[in-house]
Amino acid sequence: MNRSVMVAMTEAGETAESLAAQVGVDPKTAQRWVTHGRIPQTRHRAQVAAILGKDVLELWPDALKRREPAWFRPWTDIEREATGLRWYEHAVLPGLLQTETYARAVLASGPLNADAEVYVESRLRRQAAVLDRPRPPLTVFVIDEAALRRGRAEIMHPQLDHLVAMAERPNVMVHVVPFTAGLHPGQAGPFIIATTTDGEEVGYLDDQAAGRITNDVAALWAVWDTVRSVALPRDQSIDFLRARTWLT
Repeated sequence: MNRSVMVAMTEAGETAESLAAQVGVDPKTAQRWVTHGRIPQTRHRAQVAAILGKDVLELWPDALKRREPAWFRPWTDIEREATGLRWYEHAVLPGLLQTETYARAVLASGPLNADAEVYVESRLRRQAAVLDRPRPPLTVFVIDEAALRRGRAEIMHPQLDHLVAMAERPNVMVHVVPFTAGLHPGQAGPFIIATTTDGEEVGYLDDQAAGRITNDVAALWAVWDTVRSVALPRDQSIDFLRARTWLT
């Protein structure tokens, strides 16, 4: 437990319920702020600290130690608290499902290559924060076959083994869109739809410069429904990943 937050709440006469009411979140969300290692989303952090009469770093000293790019942090805050994630990728494997070696290869090939090692460590921590928490979210990943084929065999064999192991978790579903599905709207780019603890839906889209968060998810749902419909069922996707006939 985060004793600093607990003591501050006691001194201020606040409870998870009273904080939730003032900040505008679900009481369960506020209760998690007392858990060690759980940091409120950026938009809530300063507000909670002000209510408790403390500095943000007194309550959450790790808030500035995070190594994600600044533009990506608001999304990781949402992702870490989400009750559900629906994720489509067409060129690389989803970050939450990457092995350390695969993540290093991906990061070293892009604009973050100078600090690749730092971001690999951050990505692994992010995976644990989302997928290994006591009540992990329901995660559904739809991955185009092209992403499975991109990478050297010595990297991809262990990565696909890991993908199979993750796909067999009860809260993780992996669906492959095979080349035989033909053209589909997902080729326009990757995206994620998160369901928050308040039941809201938030989208995330990547581009060449940075990512952006959107509350207008209707268009994303339309694409999601299409790519999900042309993807292989869960069991067939796992068999496809195990077969990996394209790797030698």
